[in-house]
Formats: sequence, structure tokens, C-alpha cells
Amino acid sequence: MVREVDYPPVWLAAFALLAWIASHVAPMPWAPLQIAGGILVLVGLALMVGAAVQMMMARTTVIPRRDPSRLLTGGLFALSRNPIYLADAVLLTGLCLYWAAPWAAPILVPAFITLINRRFIGAEEERLAALYGPAFRRYESQTRRWI
Repeated sequence: MVREVDYPPVWLAAFALLAWIASHVAPMPWAPLQIAGGILVLVGLALMVGAAVQMMMARTTVIPRRDPSRLLTGGLFALSRNPIYLADAVLLTGLCLYWAAPWAAPILVPAFITLINRRFIGAEEERLAALYGPAFRRYESQTRRWI
């Protein structure tokens, strides 16, 4: 059962729930931060959709732990090796601000990034290196993991 729900969107939802709880435990509303949070939420969603569309257009999987049919290195993947995970982190940051829990962002966002690095990115990069060898190593040396 655990393996069936061990996907990045589930983890993002769990961390978003923690941000929402934090906003009710000790809210710190300040309109400029909440506006910035709303903008970050929109940027995160746009980045997420853009990267997913790019992957679908290349006919490769967006599902972690599946072998990709192509190594994407252009478009959003030229900015970050993990634009969807980057989008998740931006979205989580935005939610913390929008929900008036800015104090939670420096706790939740690094914890989320650490979890994603350990549970998903390491194995994904090993898989890409095995499938695409020198092409992936070149890409890895030219493009940062996050930003």
C-alpha cells in the first residue's frame, strides 16, 4: 500500500496540508506576502504544467520510477533537471505565503526538497545515467538539479 501512494504529488499534498495547519496555528497575515504567495502559486502551476506538456509532447513518462523514453535537455529542462520538482517547491513556498504562514516556508520547503532528493531524484538520475550514459552526464554537468 505504501508504494502505491509514494509519489511526489502525494508528498506535496502532505506538505501543503502542514502549511495550511501552520497557517491556522500561528497565522501571520500580511497582504504583500500573501499577494507574492499567490503569484508563486501561479508560477509553480505554470512551470509544472509546462514541464508536463513538454514531457508528453516528447512522448515520455511523467511518472517517477518508470523508464523515460527520451532524455529531455531543452526548454524548461535546460533551466533545471527537475522542473516539476522545482515547480512543487515554488508552489509550496507560495502556499505558505498565501496562507499567512511565512514562518513555515523555511522549515517545510527545505524538508520537502530533502525528501524529494532522497526518495526520487537520486534513483531517477541513476536510471537516466544507465539509459543515456554520456549524454546524461553531459546534461548533468551543464544543468543544475534545481535551479
